[in-house]
Amino acid sequence: MLFLLNDVVFDLDTTCPAPVRDYRRFSPLDLDAVIELACELFAEEPQLHRTHPERARRLAWLITQRTEGVNAALFAAPEQGCAPELVEPRFCALPTPVMRQLQTRDQHGQLTPQTADRTVWGRMAA
Repeated sequence: MLFLLNDVVFDLDTTCPAPVRDYRRFSPLDLDAVIELACELFAEEPQLHRTHPERARRLAWLITQRTEGVNAALFAAPEQGCAPELVEPRFCALPTPVMRQLQTRDQHGQLTPQTADRTVWGRMAA
């Protein structure tokens, strides 16, 4: 399964990418708790998906385990070290061809925040 997290496409396989001890620790979390955790992580490090890709991949996997059909998430933090409440989370379900196109762009270094935003979120379109 492909998952877009901000402007990085992760290829998630069916197994948990987290160590067993982490899986047990996070298994009781519901979607609200996962979103809260994600907002805290992105408040600390707005470029988490780039600076800590394995942590971001585990977060993407957690989101897919608590939602049905969601394969894209955006966590927009206004600045590093901001309050987690200021991080804007967004989610959507993208068709497989769009995900493949985004993955190809990402693999070729052509998936920028602006490209992902225009393609998926439309926040900069105005």
